[in-house]
Amino acid sequence: MTSAPEVVAALIAAGTTIATAESLTGGLLCATLVDVPGASAVVRGGVVAYATELKAQVLGVDAAALARTGPVDGFVAEEMARGARSRLRAAVGIATTGVAGPGPADGFPAGTAFVGIAADWIEGGARHVRLLVPGDRPAVRAGVVAAALDEILSALAEHTRPVGS
Repeated sequence: MTSAPEVVAALIAAGTTIATAESLTGGLLCATLVDVPGASAVVRGGVVAYATELKAQVLGVDAAALARTGPVDGFVAEEMARGARSRLRAAVGIATTGVAGPGPADGFPAGTAFVGIAADWIEGGARHVRLLVPGDRPAVRAGVVAAALDEILSALAEHTRPVGS
């Protein structure tokens, strides 16, 4: 499991910046990053867009797509990440959306979540991972933050990997 200090150190080493867009984690991901001394060198900021319409209004997620799929969707996570990256002028955008629980929402069981990440070096500019995190609401939120940290480190490894390897 990736730690926030590892992620901040990797961002610093890569000379890059990050912004967060959060729904089900409600700011926990950004708070986890900024708990690390030196994070101000790489963390641009975060947007908590908990209400569905804010995903469109603040982060620029396509409103028609939101109406069609709802907020628990991989495309939505990718668009949230793109929106955070663009609006906060960061090299990397990372986003979380899903169902923290305790019960189902939008046709998905508690623990269903998506982490989206956006950066120039990612094929297509963004990607997402789908998660099913077991446990109660705090466990789901913590599990999604942990998955987001893993995804950041993975994307940074792709960015810093020498050509041809």
